[in-house]
Amino acid sequence: MYSLCAHRGASRQVPFKNSTSHPLTLHPLSLVSSAHCVTTPKSSYIYRFSMKLAIHPLTADPTAAWHELSQHQKVVKINTKLPTTEPPSDKLRVVCMSDTHSLTPFIKFDVPAGDVFIHAGDFTKCGSLQEVIEFNNWIGNLTHKHKIVIAGNHELSFDPTFTHPFSVHTSGDHQKHTGTSILDDIPTLGMSKDTLAEAIKTTNVKDYLTNCIYLEDSEIIVNGIKIYGTPWQPEFCKWAFNVPRGEACLSKWEMIPSDTDILVTHTPPVGHGDLCCTGVRAGCVELLSTVQNRVKPKYHVFGHIHEGYGISSDGKIIYINASTCDINYLPSNSPIVFDITLPPGIKKS
Repeated sequence: MYSLCAHRGASRQVPFKNSTSHPLTLHPLSLVSSAHCVTTPKSSYIYRFSMKLAIHPLTADPTAAWHELSQHQKVVKINTKLPTTEPPSDKLRVVCMSDTHSLTPFIKFDVPAGDVFIHAGDFTKCGSLQEVIEFNNWIGNLTHKHKIVIAGNHELSFDPTFTHPFSVHTSGDHQKHTGTSILDDIPTLGMSKDTLAEAIKTTNVKDYLTNCIYLEDSEIIVNGIKIYGTPWQPEFCKWAFNVPRGEACLSKWEMIPSDTDILVTHTPPVGHGDLCCTGVRAGCVELLSTVQNRVKPKYHVFGHIHEGYGISSDGKIIYINASTCDINYLPSNSPIVFDITLPPGIKKS
């Protein structure tokens, strides 16, 4: 049983899937209430309650913003083990990965079985057609009934507004989290500037993802569980799906339905799974505000910051950085698995 909504944009006719609910609280923000109408692919109307969130004054410096916000925040690290038993009939088992960067042939673990598989972006090194085809073949071999994928900043060819930056900027403008220029043929990416340039010339690349559901500012419902996926991140290195921090980011997060059960973004929110090896925070302040004060999903799944891998909670929401690759681009981090309770009266189909 499937269904899919695209919000504030053209809808893609893709199979549908199902979801549940969540609560929350915390840091002070000024809020403005409003109701808006969302058109689904079937042209029906869904009225959702939303709150206009204020931009945090320190949004441009997430490290400083978190230093202030953390005084009123709870962050609990959670350690889990991979399940050894089948999930109960009233729960969906969700398996999460992210940031595999075309390195799935080198994964040394078995992907756990489950009902839903989620990949939170950066499944390629640069979004070349060959990489996308290889990923589609790999995910097609997984046994999960529902396979959900979003893009990340490395999927250059997936961003329709992406302009090739390498011909108009110096290499100093484009750096990785480690500070190394992405214009070099560095081992971690293994891609030359010419290869990156070629990748963005690929058209209709999303059509090659035939073995999964690709979400881009859109929602799918799996057995009553509502899953929303979005690829955007705060501007960084002028890669794909980058927008400036503050209002531009918030405008993307405002598209997330307030009744989302599982939120899938590529970027982490500030304060959860976003601490870089340099000691700075890379997460989005407005994403945390949106998640905690309006959307309140049960689970928030993301990647992007490899060294932020793991699970945390603010006492209400579970945050999962599912990055498979570590800081050295080795695909060594195990998938993260959770079971989510189905809504009353809903059975697995």
